[in-house]
Amino acid sequence: MSSRGVNKCILVGNLGDDPETKYTQGGMAVTKARLATTSVRKDREGNTQERTEWHRVTFFGKLGEIAGEYLRKGSQVYVEGSIRYDKYTGQDGVERYSTDIIADEMQMLGGRGEGGGGGGGGGAGRGEFRGGGDRSERPARAPARQESAPRREAPAAKSNDFADDFADDDIPF
Repeated sequence: MSSRGVNKCILVGNLGDDPETKYTQGGMAVTKARLATTSVRKDREGNTQERTEWHRVTFFGKLGEIAGEYLRKGSQVYVEGSIRYDKYTGQDGVERYSTDIIADEMQMLGGRGEGGGGGGGGGAGRGEFRGGGDRSERPARAPARQESAPRREAPAAKSNDFADDFADDDIPF
């Protein structure tokens, strides 16, 4: 029996900004978003204490396209993924560290008017999206989003375009 580890993260929170989508030279969408989660507890004196944590979430492939199209600042979202720790040297020569959540599943929650997207928990799974599957698939470059187009409800869809096998050199930013 082979022993494997588990790296799984589940977050439910609200976006702090509109997500930012860029594309690799191969045409794969890479969408980054900041997600806030807030926990509430009582201290020894019985006062309510809130603590907000900010998470950097990255969506790839079709999931990245969907996140960039339907998520907006304030959107409530459920994200499943894995935690990735990276170390790099900045332009100033100082070593820096980053922690990112690499999303492989996302569900839009709530009904925040223009930003929330589809329902969260209906029987048909509306607003639920998954990454995973064959990592060799590469989506074609998505057409530029039309700013003047009216907002529409997210379609029920699943993505098999999650890719984790690209080099950092493929990212144009």
